[in-house]
Amino acid sequence: MESGARTIIFLILSSALFSCNSAGGGLLASPGGRLSPGGEMIFNVLSFGAKPGQIQESTQAFIKAWHAACNFNGRVRLLVPPGVYRLSETTFGGPCKSQSPIIVQVQGTLQAVTDLSAYTGKGWISFSNVNGLTLTGGGTFDGQGRSLWRYNDCNNNPDCVHLPASLYFTKVTNAKVKSIKIINAMGFHMHVTNSYLFRAYRLDITSPADSPNTDGMHISRSANVKISRSIVKTGDDCISIGQGATNVTINRITCGPGHGISVGSLGKLPKELDVQGVIVKNSTLQGTTNGLRIKTYPASDPSRASGMLFQDIIMDNVENPIIINQNYGTKSSKPSLVKISDVIYQNVRGTTSSPVAVNLMCSSQAPCQNIHLNNVNLKFQGNLKLTATCTNAQVGYSGIQIPPPCQSGASA
Repeated sequence: MESGARTIIFLILSSALFSCNSAGGGLLASPGGRLSPGGEMIFNVLSFGAKPGQIQESTQAFIKAWHAACNFNGRVRLLVPPGVYRLSETTFGGPCKSQSPIIVQVQGTLQAVTDLSAYTGKGWISFSNVNGLTLTGGGTFDGQGRSLWRYNDCNNNPDCVHLPASLYFTKVTNAKVKSIKIINAMGFHMHVTNSYLFRAYRLDITSPADSPNTDGMHISRSANVKISRSIVKTGDDCISIGQGATNVTINRITCGPGHGISVGSLGKLPKELDVQGVIVKNSTLQGTTNGLRIKTYPASDPSRASGMLFQDIIMDNVENPIIINQNYGTKSSKPSLVKISDVIYQNVRGTTSSPVAVNLMCSSQAPCQNIHLNNVNLKFQGNLKLTATCTNAQVGYSGIQIPPPCQSGASA
């Protein structure tokens, strides 16, 4: 075959495999995908039938786009361009073929369908069994919780079923979630569980102060989790640490309104896993009902919560700046068996709206051990003298102590 003929055949084959698209400026190289000049395959949800607007639902289009991206063996990006997209329960499941993290770039606003019958799982938008994920783009996840919070009965029903989390991550490894907004979640704004090597930063999480059980982020059964440089304003805990969380670092968080930063609740379920290695530092709590809180249920099975450091924390008009409550939730004559130990509060300063600035209410059957306060300097905005209360707690002190120390093991 002569060279000219070979050239013509090559051009024909190339045209069949790659067609130029004037709107995207890229090359079509996979069904619904576009190869960028840098060699990254981009799957735009619009190519799979997503319809921007607040009327038509785009759930299936998003799922199809994810399946295409997940099954592409190479660098890949799932793109959600500007616009408002209505979604019901949506699961992005793996495992995926790419050896590089899948990038999910959300530029638009995702808006939850407000029919509760559309949700059967724990999340509105879930990522499951994914190794390598980056969720970013500056977009907004709107859970539309205002229409559904009236169905939350957790204040009166200890066995209540939580409404879906806006973002639910389970069995996710090597993940980054950054530069997104999450507003008005039905339940938790973000729930991370059974995951490893998870980092979240530059998040803006917002819901009203009276929204029920809308934790900004809940972490359980996960290891090596880092949360930083984020603003959290919710109706419940800004960040809560649940059973099985180990090596969790929380840094440079601005929290409030809300219930503060909490380890717990622990001990509600049988045979819960231990919590170990929690660091909270360089953070500010503004107008929260609690500051740094550890909470466990009475009548719990034995477990441990240990190795915690709360350092360089600013309190701004916080009601309970430092609190351990081992009689949280359902009242019972049986004490908690969650053993709390090796906890350091260091360089905690600011203002409180309560005269009891330090309140350590530990279990009679599993007393708190090795609790240390170093340089705690709090001021009460009223005329009463600040006090500290310790029950069933072994407490040590160093540096500044305002309020003054309470005697170790003293009763309330």
